[in-house]
This record gives sequence, C-alpha cells and structure tokens, in this order.
Amino acid sequence: MTRLLLVAGFALAAALAQAADYTAGPLTAAAPWSRPAAAGMTGAGFLTLTNNGRAAETLVRVESPVAARVEIHRSTLAGGVSRMEKARSVQAPAGGSVAFAPGGYHLMLVGLKSALKPGQKFPATLTFASGRRLPVAFTVSEGMGPPAAGHSH
Repeated sequence: MTRLLLVAGFALAAALAQAADYTAGPLTAAAPWSRPAAAGMTGAGFLTLTNNGRAAETLVRVESPVAARVEIHRSTLAGGVSRMEKARSVQAPAGGSVAFAPGGYHLMLVGLKSALKPGQKFPATLTFASGRRLPVAFTVSEGMGPPAAGHSH
C-alpha cells in the first residue's frame, strides 16, 4: 500500500511539474485544469496561485469566454457536512501560495456556452485588487488533476 501511494504521489508530482504555468509580475498560476462538463451546466476550475511578491495579492474576479460567469467558491467540511459557499475574494499571501483544488477553493464556471471535453484548453483571466491581470489557459482533464504532458485526445 505504501509503495502504491508513493508511486501515485510521484505520478501526480510529475504531472504538476510538466503542466503549464502562467506568470504576471510576482504571481504564478500553476497547472490550471478543469473537469469535463456539458454545455449549459456548471464546470469547475483548479490551479495553484503563488505570490512571490512582498505584499499580499487578492484575487477578486475571474472571467472566461466559455462561461456566462465565473465565481470563486470554497468547499468546507464541518461535522460531517460538506458545504460550498461563494467567496468574494481570495488572498494570496506574500511569499505564499493558495490552492484551488477539489474540496477547497475552486472556480465555478457557471452557464457553460459549450461542452468542456478532455484535452481541450480554454482561456481565463484572473484579476486582482491591485489591477494586475493574469491570463491563463485551463486544460480539461478526465482525472482528479491536471493531465500529464503530451496527453491529448
């Protein structure tokens, strides 16, 4: 069992290391990915946001042409009950990171204009309270993380 977990951990680390990163100033969005979803439905976006600057940066808006709107959400688990709530913003601390991952912060792609299919890429722009904008491209993955480099359909 330990060996299986070790192999799975290395595989995920390799996928993350090979996935695309996007940078604007001190901010980096690592390995943006999404799951498949049908047109008209709601999709979800995930990434890791790192702030290498000396001051905190606050993500206040995300836009993508694939959805009517993009909302920042956070899932929590308390007393065995899972809840999801809309967040107005997310702070990326100075010299730190914040993960947008299943079970935590994530981006809800509301009112998808077309289906999100495995291997597809779609653009989005992250906007911060400072006015900084970070364009990224999400890759649609069939699994629970970003697809490995070179994986396409």
